[in-house]
Amino acid sequence: MSKLDSGITRRQFLAASGAGVLAAGIWQPGRAAEMATIRQGYQTNMWGMPTYYLLRSGEVERHGIKFEEFAVPSGNLTMQQMVARQVDLGTYAGPSFIIGHARGDLVAIARIEQVGKTVRIMARKELGLTKVEQLRGLKVANQTGSSIGNIFVDQIAPAHGLKKGDFQEVRMNVNDMVAGMAAKTVDAMVNVEPYNAIAEADGLANTIINFWDVDRMPVFMAATPEFVAKHPDTVVAYLKAWLAVARDFKQNPAKVSDAIYAFYTSKGYKMSKETLGKAIATVDVDPAFPDLRPYMQEQAEILLKAKKIKSIPDWSKALRPDFMQKARG
Repeated sequence: MSKLDSGITRRQFLAASGAGVLAAGIWQPGRAAEMATIRQGYQTNMWGMPTYYLLRSGEVERHGIKFEEFAVPSGNLTMQQMVARQVDLGTYAGPSFIIGHARGDLVAIARIEQVGKTVRIMARKELGLTKVEQLRGLKVANQTGSSIGNIFVDQIAPAHGLKKGDFQEVRMNVNDMVAGMAAKTVDAMVNVEPYNAIAEADGLANTIINFWDVDRMPVFMAATPEFVAKHPDTVVAYLKAWLAVARDFKQNPAKVSDAIYAFYTSKGYKMSKETLGKAIATVDVDPAFPDLRPYMQEQAEILLKAKKIKSIPDWSKALRPDFMQKARG
């Protein structure tokens, strides 16, 4: 074995220098393995704000990962970007993920949050509506093709005696719906936070139903199959960053709220911090991978019956809990 000029072996030198790096506190996850740059998609409604906060927290960089971000109004648009391989990672609920898997073999690497409390069917306040069946004949704003849109059309409306054609579905992005309610171009909306809280605070709308009572709506972090195959170490390091960020949502909500409030005010939204705080409180951020196969099977059967997918996914390929298990290990 060769020796360095100091007389110690190369192995001893490397061991000693590595220990020095660790002692100095400058070692970073991912230093041993080159991390890939992530193209991160997220929606600008409340479902995407945990991801937005993740990117602003510094945790991604602390785990040796660089990123590019791609913001869109709703998760189904991120899913479409991923199917087109324009984005590597993105969040959306079960129905959109199932469609994304059917179209582009997308895989789920974690359940990031549960968002059933963030979604409401709301009607213009002056109409005095209290029941879903009262939407018959009215104009309902819906982000067609989104998870919440699919759940409304395929599950909630039929459960209340409304079939396609009984109400006028108005295609609209969730971030445009409050303006539509104010202008009275629509009578009701299927919307997500913070837009529901804004409409409520402004006295424009009242709640008919909260989705939590129907579906707790787990939101997945999905990835393209090529990305997880080529960069498994990056995926694990990325999920470690998520676990760190989740602690802020539990232990430092004021810090989280300030960052997200800055985002919405920068986009021209006018709301109080109190209103935003109520909206953030509806999101349960808890990165994990519980057994969601029964839930996903049910969602897939609904989509299959509605002819939105051609077959039930192979869950062993679509759901990948192994990355989160390694991140927690």
